[in-house]
Amino acid sequence: MGTGLRNEMVAVPPGRVTLSDRRTQRSWPVEVAPFRMSACQVTQSLYAEVTGRRPSTAQGDLLPVEGVSWWDAVRFCNALSEREALTPAYRLHADDETAEWDASADGYRLPAEAEWEHACRAGTTGPRYGTLDEIAWYQGNSGGRIHPVGGKQPNAWGLYDMLGNAWDWCWDIYDAEVYGTYRVLRGGGWSDAHWSCRASVRRRSHPAFRIDDVGFRIIRR
Repeated sequence: MGTGLRNEMVAVPPGRVTLSDRRTQRSWPVEVAPFRMSACQVTQSLYAEVTGRRPSTAQGDLLPVEGVSWWDAVRFCNALSEREALTPAYRLHADDETAEWDASADGYRLPAEAEWEHACRAGTTGPRYGTLDEIAWYQGNSGGRIHPVGGKQPNAWGLYDMLGNAWDWCWDIYDAEVYGTYRVLRGGGWSDAHWSCRASVRRRSHPAFRIDDVGFRIIRR
């Protein structure tokens, strides 16, 4: 994979995906409009270019940026949008720690959970879009560390590391009634067992939480 791919945006067609929650035994269909998604997770070099910061535990230009909170991710999206003269997708209110998504904006943003799963599946219906060892860095093959983006096979739409390597922050609140402001994480990471690296697996975390197996990827319309 060439280093230029770190900035490539891939067209994701419209479709329909059924989300499910193992805890509540609930499932619900969602219609997904077309969008463009970064072929890879945001790298440390791109994050540094935009923010001037290198927060990750493991350092390397082509490693996914990790150790970033949900708030860090949405601020990055706005900063990248402004750098490219696009309309920022988020209105952030630091005083009460709330964020609003302007759906009419053309700037970068985090994927909604349904967009993420639709993009991950790339038209497939099984738990994964390929053989796990060929498409993902996870507990069984990562050697206990994160790896450069794009080192495994992409899915049918040209998206790399949708499973494994680092979890992706999504826009959505996980379950406000039970978990308050906790946001959705998707995809599994380099230290996770094989069962966590599936298209349907949902995890949650506080939006201010930072850890070395959580990063993000970006989309725009």
